[in-house]
Amino acid sequence: MIQEYQLRILPEIAANEQLLKEYLVKEKGLNLRNITATRILKRSIDARQRTIFVNLKVRIYLNEMPTDDEYEHTIYNNVEGKPQVIVVGAGPGGLFAALRLIELGMRPVIVERGKDVRERKKDLAQISREHLINPESNYSFGEGGAGAYSDGKLYTRSKKRGNIDKILNVFCQHGASTAILADAHPHIGTDKLPRVIENMRNTIIECGGEVHFQTRMDALIIENNEVKGIETNTGKTFLGPVILATGHSARDVYRWLAANNVTIEAKGIAVGVRLEHPAMLIDQIQYHNKNGRGKYLPAAEYSFVTQVEGRGVYSFCMCPGGFIVPAASGPEQVVVNGMSPSNRGSRWSNSGMVVELQPEEIVNDELRTKNEDLTAQQDEQLLAFNPSLTNNQLSVIHSQILPVLHFQEELERQCWLQGGRRQTAPAQRMLDFTRKKLSYDLPESSYSPGLISSPLHFWMPEFISKRLSLGFQQFGRSSHGFLTNEAVMIGVETRTSSPIRIVRDKETLQHVTIRGLFPCGEGAGYAGGIVSAGVDGERCAEAAALYQKTKI
Repeated sequence: MIQEYQLRILPEIAANEQLLKEYLVKEKGLNLRNITATRILKRSIDARQRTIFVNLKVRIYLNEMPTDDEYEHTIYNNVEGKPQVIVVGAGPGGLFAALRLIELGMRPVIVERGKDVRERKKDLAQISREHLINPESNYSFGEGGAGAYSDGKLYTRSKKRGNIDKILNVFCQHGASTAILADAHPHIGTDKLPRVIENMRNTIIECGGEVHFQTRMDALIIENNEVKGIETNTGKTFLGPVILATGHSARDVYRWLAANNVTIEAKGIAVGVRLEHPAMLIDQIQYHNKNGRGKYLPAAEYSFVTQVEGRGVYSFCMCPGGFIVPAASGPEQVVVNGMSPSNRGSRWSNSGMVVELQPEEIVNDELRTKNEDLTAQQDEQLLAFNPSLTNNQLSVIHSQILPVLHFQEELERQCWLQGGRRQTAPAQRMLDFTRKKLSYDLPESSYSPGLISSPLHFWMPEFISKRLSLGFQQFGRSSHGFLTNEAVMIGVETRTSSPIRIVRDKETLQHVTIRGLFPCGEGAGYAGGIVSAGVDGERCAEAAALYQKTKI
């Protein structure tokens, strides 16, 4: 017999299967000798009151054992010799697109500009150790995409876009803990995710697909408004419809599209800093206990959101027990991001603290309009992709299509200058920032390249710094102890989402004017994290497979 119960229990009971069984015997009248197995279906923490509870949905097996796996298997058949679809990018959008193509009887060919997920680690270490950025292999570029070494958080609010449970089950099938199926905020961990990604790649190859690393798409092959394939930096051409899943940092792709009249549009983003507290302090605040989380609770999470002068100010990508990492993808950039290992066991907790921005308030911002050298450099990059562009066309691209991207670039460059032209990051204590005071010393931080004291309140654009300051003050009033000089702000967090949207048809998911091109995932402006990118990858694969079948 199988029975399911909704339970609200203390953390020490939820953490121990024997205690859980004893609780069921006492509260539900079960016989302990009849309980042969338990399975946690859903788990969340309720920390709203001083007494912390864990909410569980639990399945109890009485006088029988489970006969099924904890996750649903997907069958992947061999697709050698089948029609092929080109997938540009091996992040979550690209990987899930490739796996779904195999399900649908299509042969995926993945091209990835970066290295495989293991080889990337050497280049990431070089950033912290030598302050050197490999522009093709970094925290943004490489197998697994930006999420591979920035946490593996799987929570998403995009519940209506596709089958989220399918994405989680595929992760489990490739080695992720089945705990992600139960947890309210599932998380694989930066230390565990690379192996899962390798297993996904192996499935693709074993089924007859291809994966080409250090192979950058340099141009789409377009004839009569239809994509025929891609050209790459290796000199090799790949033919077939294209799922474009390049991630939100492939700025050369955006420039190529803009220069070659492929319809894209500016999109709002959120910009701010990484805010780092001692993990113990966040545990004390969130769990209402001076002793912190204790033995049975995980590192505490938080989520803040408010409105300041008509724009959202909110926490983003919260990493309890985590680290802040240097996430630049090119020269003259300082960008920060956060990650956590699976045990979330570091001495710090951090999150992005960002301000919502819209293109119209960026176009005339003095941060970039006064930088003539930057504009000249951007013109040069666009002309390299299309030498026939006129001055008027260049002006339209700058002012209407790529202003948000250009703003990101200049803010990251300013941060690099403030950091001493290295990956050293400018930083300021949190309370000092709200009081517009320079921090004369800084707390110990998880950011390994190092920090330098800098007046972020002074050099960041006022429409960001003012709203951040007012937002921090509101968060401090609602959560006593959060606004403190024990916390440090580290600049800058700019890669929250894509600065453009590659416009596609809502029904066919093809580009609005170019057949056979399927803009996909976070880089195309249609996702905001690992799971939503995976969902969009599957949808694009279904659309590309349908398109390819009509061509046969």
